Amino acid sequence: MSLRLATFNVENLLSRFDFTGFRNQTRQDRVLRLFSIRSEAEFQRLEEARTIGLADDARQQSALAIADADADILCLQEVDNMESLQAFEYGYLFKMVGNGYRQRYLIEGNDTRGIDVAVLMRETTRDGQKIECVDVRSHAAVTYDDLGIYAPELAPLRPTDRVFKRDCLELDLRIGGRPLTLFVVHFKSMGPGRDGLDGRSSTMPLRIAEARAVRRIIENRFAAGGVAKKSFAICGDLNDYQEKLAVEGDRRNGYTFRRVLEDQSCLDVLTRDGFVENPVLRRPEDDRWTLYHSMGPEERHLCQLDYILLSPTLARRNHTRVPEIIRGGQPYRTVFPPGQEVERYPRIGWDRPKASDHCPVVMTLDV
Repeated sequence: MSLRLATFNVENLLSRFDFTGFRNQTRQDRVLRLFSIRSEAEFQRLEEARTIGLADDARQQSALAIADADADILCLQEVDNMESLQAFEYGYLFKMVGNGYRQRYLIEGNDTRGIDVAVLMRETTRDGQKIECVDVRSHAAVTYDDLGIYAPELAPLRPTDRVFKRDCLELDLRIGGRPLTLFVVHFKSMGPGRDGLDGRSSTMPLRIAEARAVRRIIENRFAAGGVAKKSFAICGDLNDYQEKLAVEGDRRNGYTFRRVLEDQSCLDVLTRDGFVENPVLRRPEDDRWTLYHSMGPEERHLCQLDYILLSPTLARRNHTRVPEIIRGGQPYRTVFPPGQEVERYPRIGWDRPKASDHCPVVMTLDV
């Protein structure tokens, strides 16, 4: 009995326009800076046209990436609300590529931009096993005090503040009658640097706390039967990595790729002592990336931000299986290591449109 499980940061699946760029240039799209805009009303009209013009191509490409993943259960990040999820599922996944998902789950979380985690599920797996959702729980309201994980480096945050910047959405499932629990997350992003630290370092304490919270929730949940014996997976965008491929060179002279191991990562909290396993590590060292990061020629790398982390039971049961990473929706600016180039989807651009800045990760699992 098997199913295909996927995670995908679909990148801003929104049902509303963002007009904040009129007053805050850091939020203004680059194409609008090419034009002289005389009023806020004119800015709003142009922003609406730009967003609508780009969105259809991008969502077609997102749907193609999801179709290539061909998952029975799809964990998503950066979804605005249930209405936008339903519109995307019906208008693109179902109508365009014939991959519909009747079961949909989303609970509003903590993100100030309103983006949430969500789950889409088929009614049955590809081999006909029924997929049932027994229970859904949000942990968006959990505080540092609730879990006993507050640390001094989190200041100026308080112990009574909420841990998750979005949520940890917990779903109890039955796959052909067999139990499977999913924990769907989207950790704090790497923002701009502050206090002399780069963006990754300055936000690291927040992601470490989120990872500790997920681990504590799982430990509390399965304390009676033993965590190692349970079938569960942590899925989502953890916004962190334990290794990266530094990209050097240029288009004219060619690129080189150098593997760099990180001294610290929020992943360490989860993978330490075999609590969970990252099966993407079964892929070659230069072929584990799900995102291309570029801040100019001096700061470019490929890294894994998107994870399906398996419990020890699931990892042992699926020790020969290797996850797939769907990269056909990447923009042409993404630098691929030799031999990894793929055919891009129609109308993919140099930077946009694209399916997402992230790649879906999918894995076939025996449950």
